[in-house]
Amino acid sequence: MFQALRTDFQIIFDRDPAARNWLEVLLCYPGLHAIWLYRLAHLLHNWHLPLIPRLISQFARLFTGVEIHPGAVIGSGAFIDHGMGVVIGETAIIGQNVVLYQGVTLGGTGKEVGKRHPTLGDNVVVGAGAKVLGNIEIGSGSRIGAGSVLLKTVPPGSTVVGIPGRVVQRKSEISPLDHNRLPDPEGDVIRALVQRVEYLEQEIKERRVLADMIEDPVLNAVRPKHLKTLRGEHQDGFSGGAGI
Repeated sequence: MFQALRTDFQIIFDRDPAARNWLEVLLCYPGLHAIWLYRLAHLLHNWHLPLIPRLISQFARLFTGVEIHPGAVIGSGAFIDHGMGVVIGETAIIGQNVVLYQGVTLGGTGKEVGKRHPTLGDNVVVGAGAKVLGNIEIGSGSRIGAGSVLLKTVPPGSTVVGIPGRVVQRKSEISPLDHNRLPDPEGDVIRALVQRVEYLEQEIKERRVLADMIEDPVLNAVRPKHLKTLRGEHQDGFSGGAGI
C-alpha cells in the first residue's frame, strides 16, 4: 500500500507540467488526496468493516469532489487531474498509470448485478467529461476523447471519440496527453460535404450561364420550331398537365 501511495505521488510530476515542487503537490492536488483516501477506504473494505469505508469515501467526495467507491480496484500510479466531478463505481477496475481528467464517470448501466463497471488497462487516458459505462474493457494504452460516451469494449492502443464513442485510430504515435491532436472524423465528413456542395453550386452556376446563352433572342429566332421553348399559354398548359 505504501509503495502505491509513493507511486501515486511521483506520477504527478511525469504527467502534469504544472507540478513544481513536492509541497505544492502534497497540499494542493485534490486528485492525489482522493486517491490516498480511497486506498485507506479500500483497505478497510477488504477487511469487511461495515460503514466506515463508505464514510471515508463520502468525506473524500465532500473534500475533493471525487467519488470513488471503496470496492473499486485501482492500480498504482493513478492520476486524477483537477478531479472535480470524477465518479468511479464499485466494480470498476483500473490498471497502472491511468490518467482521469475532471468530470469522468466510470459507471454502470441499468440494474445489473455483479461486475457492472468498466475495466481499464494500463496507461489509459480518459479525457475531461468522458463517460465510460457498463461492464466493458478499455485496452491498455487507449485514449478516450473529452466528452465521449463509451459503451463498448475497445482493443489496446485505440483512440475513441464521439457519442457514442467509436474507435477512430489504432496504435497512435501521438503522446496520450496531446488531446489537441485527436482525429476528428465527423469534422472530416462535414468538410467533405461542404466541398461537394460548393462543387455542385459551381456546376449549377455554369449551367445557368449556358441556359442564358441558349435563350438568347438571336439564337431563338433561327432555332427550328420543334426546338423552341414553350411560352405563354402553351407553356402554362403543359406545366398544368395538358401534355404536348
